[in-house]
Amino acid sequence: MEYVWATILFAIASSVTPGPNNIMVMTSGLNFGVKKSLPLLTGICVGFTVMLLLVGLGFGQLFDRFPLLHVVIKCVGTAYLLYLAVLIARASNTIQTAPQTQPFGFLKGALFQWVNAKAWVVATGAIAAFTTVGANFVTQNLMIAATFFVVSFPCVGVWLLFGSLLKKWLQSPKQRQWFNWVMAALLVVSVMPVVREIVNQLTA
Repeated sequence: MEYVWATILFAIASSVTPGPNNIMVMTSGLNFGVKKSLPLLTGICVGFTVMLLLVGLGFGQLFDRFPLLHVVIKCVGTAYLLYLAVLIARASNTIQTAPQTQPFGFLKGALFQWVNAKAWVVATGAIAAFTTVGANFVTQNLMIAATFFVVSFPCVGVWLLFGSLLKKWLQSPKQRQWFNWVMAALLVVSVMPVVREIVNQLTA
């Protein structure tokens, strides 16, 4: 595909910039460490790759025919992200009282992509921008998905490492609690554009 380098740059930019995936991974790295958070990281990267493939193979056209379905998914996804923000805000207290608590695993990381507004924007944007209508359309989709799969591991992994490194500086429970509150607030802020879009669609 002639836009390989452009796809790689787009994949890096969209994967490494702040968003629900990276906030969740960084928070997990801080509270549970790198090793226990690897299944979550893998689930996010694999889940988004599968999402890209399905969007490219026609999932987007389904929303064109049934726009209400897209609105419903957005509402459910937004509610879940806000619920996740509550879990993040309470993470430090949970860990203190229940040391056996585990971070989100592979399956939750993969399924999280379907309620992640940024993931939908990136997936549909990548397919729209870097494919052309023709006989090799499926091949193009496979190459885009493969590019994101390879790029997402180091890009999202940086946030996991950063969260783990923060553990050295945020030693006290109070410091971790403040960190989790800030991350929860950032997650809520990242959801606000989607909330406005839902309100506009429902009131139009």
